[in-house]
Amino acid sequence: MIGKKNIVFGFIFFAITAFLGTVMVDMYAEYGAASGEKQAAVGRLSQLKSDGFEEELEPLNAKQIAMANTDGILSMSKLGNVEFGIDYIKGGPHAHGNLEALLNIVAGFILCFVSIAAWQKQALSWGFIIGTVLHSGMMLLDRVLGMAWAGKILETGIGPIIILASLFLMGVAVAKGFKTEMVKD
Repeated sequence: MIGKKNIVFGFIFFAITAFLGTVMVDMYAEYGAASGEKQAAVGRLSQLKSDGFEEELEPLNAKQIAMANTDGILSMSKLGNVEFGIDYIKGGPHAHGNLEALLNIVAGFILCFVSIAAWQKQALSWGFIIGTVLHSGMMLLDRVLGMAWAGKILETGIGPIIILASLFLMGVAVAKGFKTEMVKD
């Protein structure tokens, strides 16, 4: 069963990338704090504007207004940075990793029902695994673990190319040799 390795790999990789959900949940504590800071700073600015830039019936000077404005701007920037950190994981290694893990599970299962040459099945099988490692695996290493070298590999685009080629060739293989029962390799 040549597709078995894809199924095993898919489940293990899915567990790893699904775990990134808990990493993001931990990041939401920081998001809550940053959101509170932003609300306080921007709320103060809004109140100052409503009160004609007076606080406790005392007019604010330009420096005090600028400082309040700076607090508001910096708090919005901090919130944006925290949101970016969450989205950087969510939109990359978490989403792509989950999808590519499931793709490996399905591809491995389908390979069990395709009657083509063993070397062709091996090429398809390894294509899905290598493509996943070079795409969402490198995203995980780069974006979550901070390994910049993985980002350089990711920038080449080789992972998605291998996955797309494997998908296309899997379609050809299924059209050529799909059977209704498992095939002995």
